Amino acid sequence: MVRRILYLFIILLLSASAAAAQNDYKITYTIDVNNEGTAFWNVEYRTQLITKEDFNSFENYTSDLNSIHLIEFKNLMQNSVLEAANATSRKMVAGGFTGSAKIQSAPTGTFGIVQYSFTWTDFAEISNGNIRIGDVFVGGLYLSKDNTLIIQYPSGFAVEHASPRPDEARDGLIWYGLRSFNPGEPEVSLLKTSTEWMPYLIAILIISILSGSFIYLRLRKSPPGVITENEMMNLEDRIVKLLKDSGGSMYQSEIGKKLDLPKSTVSSALNGLRNKNIIQKIRKGRENLIRLV
Repeated sequence: MVRRILYLFIILLLSASAAAAQNDYKITYTIDVNNEGTAFWNVEYRTQLITKEDFNSFENYTSDLNSIHLIEFKNLMQNSVLEAANATSRKMVAGGFTGSAKIQSAPTGTFGIVQYSFTWTDFAEISNGNIRIGDVFVGGLYLSKDNTLIIQYPSGFAVEHASPRPDEARDGLIWYGLRSFNPGEPEVSLLKTSTEWMPYLIAILIISILSGSFIYLRLRKSPPGVITENEMMNLEDRIVKLLKDSGGSMYQSEIGKKLDLPKSTVSSALNGLRNKNIIQKIRKGRENLIRLV
C-alpha cells in the first residue's frame, strides 16, 4: 500500500542517515505541482553536527550518497509511484532522481543537509483544467515531530478546498508534524481562475481555509484584531529592522512590547520569518530568543 511504502521511505531516510548524526533531525517534504499535474518532489534532511564523530559520520554517509543511498531512495519511490498508479488508474512515471549533500553553518550551529529530489508525472488529477491533489495517498501520510510537508501549486489557481486545514498558507500550503493524515489526505482542490479576478480569489480562499469561514476584505480599514497579508509582510520587515537595530537578537516578549502588538500576531510573523530561514528561535528558559540568521 502507498501508506506502507511512504512510511518505509521515511524510515529508510532516517535509518540510512543515522550514521550522519545521533542527535535531533528535521525533514521537510516539498511537493511542487504544475498545471499539468506533474509534481517535483524535494526531500531535505537536516541534522546538527556537534562532535568530530558527527562530522566524520556525515562525511562517510555522503561519500556513498549517489552510489548507494540515492539508488535505495529511487527504488523505494518508484515502487510508491507504481502502487499509486495502480490505485488511481493513471499512468505515472518517477524520474530525474538526484541527491546532494552539504554542510551549512548558522548562528545556532553547524548542520549537515542531505537533499533528494525527483519528478512524479500525473501526480495530481486534472479535470476541466482544475487540479485535485491527494488521491495518490491511498493510505494517508504520517509526519514525525518537527517535520514539515509543503504543497506548492502554480499561479492562476486558487484553493477551493484543503483537508485537513493547513497550519500555514504562505508560498504554498504547509502542515507541521506531529500529524497523521487520513486516507486520501492531504486533499487539495485547486480552481483555475481568470487573470482579472485571480488575486482576489486567492486572498479570500486562503483566508477561508485558515479561519474556517469566509472573511470579507475591507479596502480601507481592517476589523479590530485582524491583520491582512500585506500588513503581515510589513510586520515581518519591521521585526527584521528591530532585530538589526538591537544587534541581531531580542527576546520574543521584548519584540511584542516594542511593537505594541498581541502575542499571537507577533508569533505568526515570527513563524513566517523562521520558515523563510530569516530568523531562528532559541529556547532560553521560559522565553524564546529571536536571532537573525
